[in-house]
Amino acid sequence: MSSGGKRLKLGMVGGGRDAFIGAVHRNAAWLDGTFELVAGALSSTPEKARASGKDLGLPENRNYGTWQEMLERESKLPPGERIDAVSIVTPNHMHYPVAKAAVEAGFHVICDKPLVHSSQEAADLVAAVKKAGSVFAVTYNYTGYPMVKQARHMVRNGDLGAIRKVIVEYNQDWLATKLEEQGAKQAEWRTDPARSGVAGAIGDIGSHAENLVATITGLEIAEVCADVTTFVPGRRLDDDGNVLLHYTSGAKGILFASQISAGEENDLRIRVYGEKASLTWHQENPNYLHFKPLGAPEQILKRGNGYLCEAAKRATRIPPGHPEAFLEAFANVYRGAALAILAAGGQAQRDADDLDFPTVEDGARGVQFIETVIKSGASSQKWISFGA
Repeated sequence: MSSGGKRLKLGMVGGGRDAFIGAVHRNAAWLDGTFELVAGALSSTPEKARASGKDLGLPENRNYGTWQEMLERESKLPPGERIDAVSIVTPNHMHYPVAKAAVEAGFHVICDKPLVHSSQEAADLVAAVKKAGSVFAVTYNYTGYPMVKQARHMVRNGDLGAIRKVIVEYNQDWLATKLEEQGAKQAEWRTDPARSGVAGAIGDIGSHAENLVATITGLEIAEVCADVTTFVPGRRLDDDGNVLLHYTSGAKGILFASQISAGEENDLRIRVYGEKASLTWHQENPNYLHFKPLGAPEQILKRGNGYLCEAAKRATRIPPGHPEAFLEAFANVYRGAALAILAAGGQAQRDADDLDFPTVEDGARGVQFIETVIKSGASSQKWISFGA
């Protein structure tokens, strides 16, 4: 899993005190020795930002009060000293301005999902990335699991035959009560339209479900029919959604995402049905992939074994039988981005299995999915064309 000996310099925006996802990103960036956190603007106020940076041991001269200050001062440093990439782990409403400014300042970007608030912002960001030639990764971290990569390989290899139907679900219960009124920081911003965007559960976890289908199957959405609900009284965004999907290939899909499903923790699972066989993968038991051929015994493929595809083997760090999961999958996204940055700088030769991470285009498609589902849920029309 080595990056070739060079540790890239990382600056982080957001992810300071009391932020869950910031620590996840830092651990993921550190795990393979590909990145070193050297700078940051870690909170929304200069005082808290600097206090958070001090907690992490950032040097005083690179512990910035604002992200604007960080980009301005880092861009003036010599190429060997300035940060190579910016990690964006803010609430959703800050993704676009920080990412756009970072790309235009000449930095590579690793951004949390969903990418931005609107398709217009997404298109603008895609164009900016293309113009700058930047590496831009979006942390749909479930794509980093070895057995997701194995599932993708088997579908693309024709092991299932033509895909007929896909069922993907993501169930949680952490917003089954009005947690946003109880001082829970994550609940406060994720249920606030100004910070979260037009969607709640659909944007937060439904976008993960959409990305998982696209990653494994390569299917493209043609149209959706959505039923979007806010069950908790007074909540301003959806907390449950059920979506029927038509794919351009003729395949059909069912996607549901819920944050009010009592008793569920992080229940993301996918079933892919083809003409010859099916696959099932469950995120809460991620080291196993169930393959069910038509008229033959079920097979259970296990992470860490030599019979897996090359991409699955490269995404694996430890021997079979040892649990390997969320942080390692997250780290695979960071590792792929790091290798792409090194390759872009002419410092490494890498193949497609190394340069394997969700891109800004994947993020833009995710924004289109969110908008289309919310539009469909508010409409009396049965089917809405994707991206309409």
